[in-house]
Amino acid sequence: MENTLKIGMAQISPVWLNKQKTIEKVKAYIKKAGDAKCELIVFGEGLLPGYPFWLSMTNGAKFNSKIQKEIHAHYIRNAIQIESGELDEICMLAKSNNIAIYLGIIERAKNRGGHSLYCSLVYIDCEGEIKSVHRKLQPTYEERLTWAPGDGHGLRVHDLKNFCVGGLNCWENWMPLARTALYGLGENLHIAVWPGSEDNTVDITKFIAKESRSFVVSVSSLMKIEDFPKDTPHLEEILKNSPAILANGGSCIAGPDGEWIVSPITDKEDLIISTIDFNRVLEERQNFDSVGHYSRPDVTKLTINRERQSIIDIIDNND
Repeated sequence: MENTLKIGMAQISPVWLNKQKTIEKVKAYIKKAGDAKCELIVFGEGLLPGYPFWLSMTNGAKFNSKIQKEIHAHYIRNAIQIESGELDEICMLAKSNNIAIYLGIIERAKNRGGHSLYCSLVYIDCEGEIKSVHRKLQPTYEERLTWAPGDGHGLRVHDLKNFCVGGLNCWENWMPLARTALYGLGENLHIAVWPGSEDNTVDITKFIAKESRSFVVSVSSLMKIEDFPKDTPHLEEILKNSPAILANGGSCIAGPDGEWIVSPITDKEDLIISTIDFNRVLEERQNFDSVGHYSRPDVTKLTINRERQSIIDIIDNND
């Protein structure tokens, strides 16, 4: 039984920019996955409390805009501060359901002053302990107007039965050195989280699987125009230029041979469940292992800085 892992992909919409209601929805899906005897559940990028869709629809780059300031303030108020215990209920559910969790959050990082936001991927083990918080290394395009760049502290992998699992946010999955960092740490189950779109997942999922000879699980969120809550600041301005569907999902799983186990599923809110077999990894590493027998560390080698970045180092004089 250590060779198999039952995975639940929570392809859901957030209660957009509503921290408490989205937490309740996340908890409901954890319970659902626990009832189905899943051993790992994965949620999309920034699901808690939601992706910053307003930026591309409200002239997000306009400097000193009152509209942008007010929406951003609303975003900060609904972001997650882990140090304040805002993931404690989710951690308790992980333990009571004996399930590991990858959860995409918007993090209001206390060690960076508490007012800047990071797109973070949190891993909680089946004992309910937060084992890593990976802050997205480089926000993409307009995301840089609301998210700060992260650091390498969360480039970590975790043992889960016979598997070694790691994860990246969205377009980080296109970064060769970020992927290689996880491969080199022993990853054989790669988690890729996305705000939602089959366009994002359909190519890179199979590519990473074939490159790494690992299982790759891509999990996306959903978002439709009717998912914007009525109390969203400047909602009329957002809806004026919004398409009917902003994120259509596309969650999927590719095997270590690069072929689909679950092909991309779109336009459906559901807990998508599949069981994977670790022996497939061993089979595909026979002819290629990018950080093992097919690597040349005497020629090329990667250095990882995993120091958690902060603006201050405090040295107290206790006299």
